[in-house]
Amino acid sequence: MLNKPNIKYSSVIVWSGSTYTGTTEGEVFFKTGIRFRVREELDFEAGLITSYSYEVYRNKERLYWYDDFPHPHDRNLNSTFPHHKHIPPDIKHHRIPAPAISFTHPNFPSIIREIEALENVKS
Repeated sequence: MLNKPNIKYSSVIVWSGSTYTGTTEGEVFFKTGIRFRVREELDFEAGLITSYSYEVYRNKERLYWYDDFPHPHDRNLNSTFPHHKHIPPDIKHHRIPAPAISFTHPNFPSIIREIEALENVKS
């Protein structure tokens, strides 16, 4: 997934302190100046992502991010609870559902596709 012509390089690694859990962390740098920062906590035995944070930057500007912090009082997010995306304006408080994000399958492919689409719009 990270071996694509539009990716300049990646520092993403998976490491583990035990047989049952691990962490994915690092950054993917795109040739256009987009940077994707990832952190995932993994449960190998259950085959789950137990928590995550995905942030997308253009140079130093944070464009948007995904997280799994629950916002049970925000009914707009119920369809993908607790998964959601923070977007401008007011990026900290403006959240939308994140239907492609899950604890049960890899999220990298959908985020990489989203960044590639963003790059095509900006090119």
